[in-house]
Amino acid sequence: MNNTSAPSPAIAAWMILILAVGAGFSVAAIYYAQPLLPLMGHDLHLSIKQMGLVPTLTQTGYALGILFLLPLGDRHDRRRLILAKSASLAALLLLCSFTSQLHALLAVSLLIGMAATMAQDIVPAAAILAPAGKQGKTVGTVMTGLLLGILLSRTVSGVVGEAYGWRVMYQAAAVSIALIGLVMWRVLPKFTAHSNLSYPALMVSLVHLWQRFPELRRAAMAQGFLSVAFSAFWSTLAMMLAQHYQLGSAVAGGYGIAGAAGALAAPLAGGLADKLGAAKVTQLGAALVTVSFALMFFLPLLPIHAQLALIALSAIGFDLGLQSSLVAHQNLVYSLEPQARGRLNALLFTVVFIGMAFGSAIGSQLYAMAGWSAVVTLAVIAGAVALLIRLMSPVRAATCPQA
Repeated sequence: MNNTSAPSPAIAAWMILILAVGAGFSVAAIYYAQPLLPLMGHDLHLSIKQMGLVPTLTQTGYALGILFLLPLGDRHDRRRLILAKSASLAALLLLCSFTSQLHALLAVSLLIGMAATMAQDIVPAAAILAPAGKQGKTVGTVMTGLLLGILLSRTVSGVVGEAYGWRVMYQAAAVSIALIGLVMWRVLPKFTAHSNLSYPALMVSLVHLWQRFPELRRAAMAQGFLSVAFSAFWSTLAMMLAQHYQLGSAVAGGYGIAGAAGALAAPLAGGLADKLGAAKVTQLGAALVTVSFALMFFLPLLPIHAQLALIALSAIGFDLGLQSSLVAHQNLVYSLEPQARGRLNALLFTVVFIGMAFGSAIGSQLYAMAGWSAVVTLAVIAGAVALLIRLMSPVRAATCPQA
């Protein structure tokens, strides 16, 4: 619980809206680069493999930040952590806009990923502020902001990058983070720590939590495989559209609008998890991801305009499935031990972003070696593995922890 009195429903609604915006802006920082990769490559004279390192290092940084920084949310005031990370993230985004060498770009990208984990400090804060019995819906609302940030970041960065250059996009991102960080500092209450463990003890407790909860392991692994598919697609889409259809970064970013349609289902998925059980929602989500990617095997049979339409349709489907599954997995994991939400979230998202980093790395390699069909094959296999994990998991009713 935060150390102020519980907020009224109206105040909580405003706070949750602000948290959703903050989550969206912060997580967007790790995805702005994807439609901009051809522009970065041309500016800095990078190969396809070198371009693929940018999202890989950013997502690796996010995974490292989640593992080593997110557990601090159980020990320290989340409000202070959010402010510190927003200041760091704004400074790093600005610094990135001035880089002129690959090594500097990769180093800053890694640090951007670590600072962008403020998004994952925001999600548990929303669960704490949520009214009793509505944790799934509340987390789903904040996740809508986060997921819209992931998807619309590509649209915004594609359009801004094509019009003004990739450096201006990063400068605008720095301003947005600075502003939302100040807003959250003003409106959020202070949060009391749930644990008095030392930092080394917190890190050791991660091992114990991982060993203690098999459902946590299943949730993390299933969502991790879904993330491999998601990241492989988005990390190579701009390069594929430029190479095969001669389309620019603005069009590549425009596909984020199609994917954003799926993000709107996040609150519905959270409410459904509250009623029917999170495990059932994860099964449906993983199945939808797998089928949506498999549809792209039919691309060679279609005319060009129909191919582009099918890619958009697939993006809607797999984003809907992935995001519904993610919200349900978070609802499931948060119910395991409410006092350890920060550490449980850290474990879940460490595996998720290991999957993201792996998807970016192997997706870029497969595209360079064997083309788009190899990327689609990877995505289908990853989605099928996630579905198998969920089908083998025992189905239980979702529980709604007290904040």
